Order: sequence, then C-alpha cells, then structure tokens
Amino acid sequence: MAQKRTEAQHRDAEGLDIQAPEVVLRSLAEAQIEAAGAVREAIPAIAAASALVSERLKAGGRLVYAAAGSSGLMAVADALELPGTFGIERNRIVILIAGGEEAFRNLAGGPEDDEEGAAAAIAGAGVTAADCVVALSASGSTPYAVRALREARQRGAATIAIANNADTPLLNAADVAILLKTPPEVIAGSTRMGAGTAQKIALNMLSTLAAIHLGHVHDGYMVNLLADNAKLRDRASRIVAAITGLDRDVANRSLEQSGGAVKTAILLAAGAESVDVAEGVLEKAGQKLRPALSAIRGEQGGQSLPSRQNRT
Repeated sequence: MAQKRTEAQHRDAEGLDIQAPEVVLRSLAEAQIEAAGAVREAIPAIAAASALVSERLKAGGRLVYAAAGSSGLMAVADALELPGTFGIERNRIVILIAGGEEAFRNLAGGPEDDEEGAAAAIAGAGVTAADCVVALSASGSTPYAVRALREARQRGAATIAIANNADTPLLNAADVAILLKTPPEVIAGSTRMGAGTAQKIALNMLSTLAAIHLGHVHDGYMVNLLADNAKLRDRASRIVAAITGLDRDVANRSLEQSGGAVKTAILLAAGAESVDVAEGVLEKAGQKLRPALSAIRGEQGGQSLPSRQNRT
C-alpha cells in the first residue's frame, strides 16, 4: 500500500529537533500556509457540498457532522458557531464525535476504531433521508468516520466526505468527496496541524456558502444572527443601520419591534407596515433579504433607501 501523504516526512523535517527555535517556527508557519492553499483546488467540490447542505436544511432536514480525533474538533468548531452566526436552529445541527462527550476531556485514539459506536451514533441521532451528513478524516480511512458515512448513506441521507488523502474509503463512499491535498506534516502524521487547518477552512467555506444559499447573508452581513449578548445586539443594530442607511435609533426601535430578528427589523425600517407584513414578504422571498427589500420598495412606489454615500 502506498504511503499516505499525511504520514510522509516533510521536506523540512530532517534535523528539526536541533534547529534554532525561529527556524522551527518558520517551518511550521510555512507548512500551515501551504496546507491552507490546498483548499483552493477543492472549491468546486466544496460548492457542490454546500448546495447539498442548503437543500437539506431548507427542506427541514439537519446537518450532521461525524468525525474522530482532530477532525472531530474541527467539526465541533464549525458546528457550534452556526446557530449564533447564521440563526440556524440548534436542533438542526448534530455533532457525532468518536468517544462522545468524553472526547472533550480525553481525546483518546481508541474510539477512532469503533465502527459499531459510529453505527449506533447514526442510529441514535435518528439520521434519515432528510439529513445531510459530513464525515471527516485526515487519513480518509478512520473506521468511525467511514462507518458513520456508510450508515448514513444506507438511510438515504446526503453524504459529504472531507479527507486529505486521495482514493480513500471515506471519499469513495460519499455523494460529494472533498479532497484536500495538503503536504506532509512537519511532524509526520500530526494532522492537527496542516491537515486540520485545511479541514477547518473547508468546513467554514462549506457552511458559510450554505448559509448564503439560505439567505442568511446580505452584502457580507450576517442578517440572520442570533443576538444573545451585548456584542451581538450591538452588531445587529449596526447591521440594520448599515443596510437601511438609517440611524441607530431607528435601527434599535425596529429591532425591538421585531423581537431581535434582523431581517424583519430591516424590512420594518425600510417601510414594512408591521412585523406580520415583513415576515410575510420574507416568506414569499424564500427568506432572502434582497428580493424582500425590492418588494417593500415596490409597494412604496419604487422609493429607495438612502444610498451608502449619503449615510451618516
């Protein structure tokens, strides 16, 4: 069997333990940068995966992450922030990590081989054809991730695989395969570094594009955020003011009227007669703000919001 790239020796690894600290750190930094660059080649696959995710979420399904070890931690980092950033309901995001909750205290290697545990996790989560499962493994052959993906596919779920080695069981079992051709690690096999970095970037890109498809982003603003602390309430106010061109007092009143719903607040500030009217326009627009704003402006006889140049 050919040696996996994630297990090969890096070109700068020889004599690493006797090099000056600055030289070691430079090698580590450059390897991370190179690994991040590997994501570019995977953009078409990431785009296809994002479409699958958004389709399932829009239809009422869930996004399920399944992984072990460092890949599991990358999945957790992406998944936990989706509700706050994009307002996706927490019960629509499922995280399956080898070893369960104990993995957050002791990331032992043994659970990575637990195929039956993976099958049980998929069954326990009630995965169905309505869902989309993203399984990650740097090697592409981690038993937990491979079995989780296969079980999900048997249940009719859409499946996405992310791995850093080509022609591996995980990639070959998925509807959409995302290969991240990262270079060998400076510390051979330590995929928490380059491979993990590339996986995190790919996951962030995948979930962000899915959120854009769902209408949760407008002109680079997170218009479906869950404002559950002072920082995010302030951000919500700034977003409403920026998009409408109106002052913060108007933005705050609109947010109070909408119960904190940013898109609804924007439509209220733009002239929607009531929360019910704003929500109805959003529903007709598929929860996308741009066509909803156009509809509101049309009802006002084409009157537009202040231009960005005239905003104060």
